Parts: sequence; structure tokens; C-alpha cells
Amino acid sequence: MDFTQITYSRDEKGIARITINRPEVRNVLSLTVRRELRQVTEEINRDPAVRVVIITGAGDKAFIAGADLSDLKNFTPVQIDEFADTLGQQMYTNIESIKVPVIAAINGFCLGGGLEIAMCCDIRIASSAAKLGQPEINVGIFPGGGGTQRLPRLIGWGRAKELIYTAGW
Repeated sequence: MDFTQITYSRDEKGIARITINRPEVRNVLSLTVRRELRQVTEEINRDPAVRVVIITGAGDKAFIAGADLSDLKNFTPVQIDEFADTLGQQMYTNIESIKVPVIAAINGFCLGGGLEIAMCCDIRIASSAAKLGQPEINVGIFPGGGGTQRLPRLIGWGRAKELIYTAGW
């Protein structure tokens, strides 16, 4: 399968690697990245040779620095609602539903939708340069990719509210 904004490989040991490959824009989640992530997760679940998946971002500046707001800025409220119910949320569900262990290898910025992808993974390993946060509040939206649900389960309600209310990074 050919991808334009992610790279995917699987070695002979069954280690699959997904790299969000948009380092020039800190690997933000475009509509294309979301579609490609859904496709690759479906491919992984069909491949019995995959034993583990590693998700990371290209370059050293970001794992994933959130949603590509330029994709969403022209959406109407109805289109935003449809996006959230389909392509938006389904990508997170697909990652969370991968049948083998999934590791987020976090380098640099891991913000918004990027942190929500990391939360979908079974294991999160962050470099000392990683910056994690839910800065959506700064543009008037809330963590719509499951951050309001997954984050409290992982770190507790008090700390989750602090990160969501203050952008946390």
C-alpha cells in the first residue's frame, strides 16, 4: 500500500513501524494522515506476522503536534460534527484496537491529537526532549480525540483536569 504522509514497514521479526512523515509541519494530523493511519491499522490487523507496532514522528522536533487546523478551519459546524464522528474518532479507535502491543516512541512535541494517539497506545516511551500537552483550549476547542476520557484513566482526574484546563505544557 502506498502512503504519502506516513511511512510503514515491517521487518522479518514482526516489528511494524509507522512514522508520521510531515516533519516540516511538526507531523500535524492532516486529513490525509488520518486516512492513512486508518488504512495502515486495518492492514496491520490483517497481517498475522506483525508482533508489535511502533508509532513515531519523523524528525526530532515532534512526535505529532496536534491536528492540522488548516484542514479544519473551513469546516461548518455540521462538517466538524461529522468529522468527529467518522474520520476524527475512528482513527483513534483503530489504533486502540490494534491486536498486538503498540508503542508510542515520543520525540519532541506531543500535543493535542498527538497526545491522544499516544494515549491509544499500550506503552508510551518519551525522550527527555518530549513536551506533552492538550493545548486545544488555547484555540477554543476541547480534546476531542478521547483526551477527556483516556487521560483521566491514565493519570487520574485531578492531573487530567489540570492539563486540559491549562494546556499542560
